Amino acid sequence: MKQFMHRIAQGANHSLVLAAGVLALAAYLSGPANADETSRAATAHLPPIKDGLPAPGFDIEPGKTALVITDPQNDFLSEDGVAWAVVGESVRANGVVENLEALMKTADAEGMPMFISPHYYFPTDHKWQHEGTLEVVMHTIRMFDRPGQLTVEGFEGSGSDWLEQYKPYINNGKTVVTSPHKIYGPETNDLVLQLRKAGISKIVLAGMSANLCTESHMRELAEQGFEIMVVTDATAGAITPFYNGYNAALTNFRMIASDVDNTENTVAAIEAAY
Repeated sequence: MKQFMHRIAQGANHSLVLAAGVLALAAYLSGPANADETSRAATAHLPPIKDGLPAPGFDIEPGKTALVITDPQNDFLSEDGVAWAVVGESVRANGVVENLEALMKTADAEGMPMFISPHYYFPTDHKWQHEGTLEVVMHTIRMFDRPGQLTVEGFEGSGSDWLEQYKPYINNGKTVVTSPHKIYGPETNDLVLQLRKAGISKIVLAGMSANLCTESHMRELAEQGFEIMVVTDATAGAITPFYNGYNAALTNFRMIASDVDNTENTVAAIEAAY
């Protein structure tokens, strides 16, 4: 009988400990009891303060850290690009074109490794038998189209090309341009291989578009064991009457990456590290 009562007591104590743990976690995640101007969620231009989530932080370490940029291409970032009608509002609001240039310029000047993960579609890609929602859109508007894998005919100035102001930093003989990713993430290209061969374990991530290629790269790179921070005003998303891609991504950036911050602070951190 005593043993039976002891087991009941042990079970009760375990339940109390578990309940206390659940309450503590809930209190931690709910943030400060009296949220005020010193508390805020992450925004495009400002990092979070006391938002109820852990802040692991991210330190830029020369030799281990690289700048990775997804899809810095005309179809996303030029007013003449085929996607501008849906991404232009977000690109302008966040200052993405200028902020990506600031990151590239700083990385180039400081000798920080830079990797570009582009998005290209070749004629054979238009023969796919099934597609997701925005794959249908991209293929319909001929986004990122190139005439073939083995030619750069028509590439210069096309929707697949880089913005003109980015070319000095991408076409400099140092920047690694990976093979194209085909949907959103780097599972279909050689980005992870290139990063590992270069001894990179930490990623500063930026580029287009927020909830698609950028977020997908963040997720896969995290699964591959890389430490990641996202530059929140160096990405943007599509906005439609019912959906805002940037807002969807910002929550996931904060919850998955080790850190999120703006371009100004990131540039300063790169310069301070080198």
